[in-house]
Amino acid sequence: MKKRMLALMMAAVMCVSIAACGGKAADAPAAQQETQEEKKEEAAADPAEAEGKEPAESAEAPAEVEGKEPAETEEAPVEAVTSEPAESAIEAPAAATAEFASEAAEPAGDALRLFVLSGPTGVGAMNLWAAADAGETARPYDITMTGENDEIVAALSKGEADIAAIATNLASTLYNKTEGKISVLAVNTLGVLSILAPAGLSGEEIASVADLKGKTIYSPGQGANPEYVLRYVLNGNGIDPDMDVTIQFVGEGSELLSVWQNDPEALIMAPQPVATTLLMQNEGAAKLFDMTDEWDAVSGGQSRLMMGCVVVRKAYLEENPDAVETFLTEYRASIEKAQSDVEGTAALCESYGLIPKAAIAQKAIPQCGLTFITGEDMKEQLGGYLQVMYDAAPGSVGGALPADDFYY
Repeated sequence: MKKRMLALMMAAVMCVSIAACGGKAADAPAAQQETQEEKKEEAAADPAEAEGKEPAESAEAPAEVEGKEPAETEEAPVEAVTSEPAESAIEAPAAATAEFASEAAEPAGDALRLFVLSGPTGVGAMNLWAAADAGETARPYDITMTGENDEIVAALSKGEADIAAIATNLASTLYNKTEGKISVLAVNTLGVLSILAPAGLSGEEIASVADLKGKTIYSPGQGANPEYVLRYVLNGNGIDPDMDVTIQFVGEGSELLSVWQNDPEALIMAPQPVATTLLMQNEGAAKLFDMTDEWDAVSGGQSRLMMGCVVVRKAYLEENPDAVETFLTEYRASIEKAQSDVEGTAALCESYGLIPKAAIAQKAIPQCGLTFITGEDMKEQLGGYLQVMYDAAPGSVGGALPADDFYY
């Protein structure tokens, strides 16, 4: 028995040394062999005890190269080195790993599928996108960017998108098309349109919108928001859009970049970031009118120019109300960061392909009308805007104004 106690003490000392130095004890196997001989003597006196402990000795044998003791002697060394930290060091990380693994496994089928339209409507989502890619959001996101309204319409209609950033009149159209299965969560973009003049055309010559009479104006968006905005502002300033000016529509905003090469005296109504690009590329060109300001002047505060919003499928909203609230919190933070960290957001716009160059994005973002309007304010102001659209052309909002359940 004295020999056994001596062996135990020697083993304990060696285990402490191994733990402290991170090395292996060359004499450990000898001490363990002596201990095992003592155990065999005891086993002869108590066969039942030996039968219960032999598997433990067998299982621990390979661990001898790491300096571990057989099952019977393992407790003494652990107690000698303070068992609590050892328990914590082994068990806590295991529990944490299991928890993180569970959280990481969830996203695969639980990611919120967000579609964003390229251009100003997508700028507000850039910081959210970067945070999601870095694993810094409260929930996972599967984000798709597209330049085609039709792709977003199809994704929402088929249930392949949960939330989307789109034009406000398209949101109304979708609401009518899907028989009320779409809700608008927030307005994210005010006006992004400006009327630009080429070099040589002074602001004194065109001091107000009323001075546009007789001019040629190039614009994108025939049958869409830009056309209706332009017509509303012209009419509000006593100009008949069909008789007093010539409106030349182009297919895409990018086509405006070459207008002055062919028609050097024309005016251009351009969205961001095309407007910024035109001003950077054409020395002497100037912005004459911000269409958001001109809209406000005509409407007299009855409505606001609200061109972009985020919508949700009602089926997703009903099944995942907490996910939608989390999205709104994180999306608002993303927009606010775009407003406060223009340079960082501009870099993300280039990185994610939203705007080709960060330098252009940095100048365009402050002109993109980024906002975050929800609740009653959204309902009142967006409702007024859609009313103007409806009065101009019912088809622009889907043939009818959306009911109250359109507004979240």
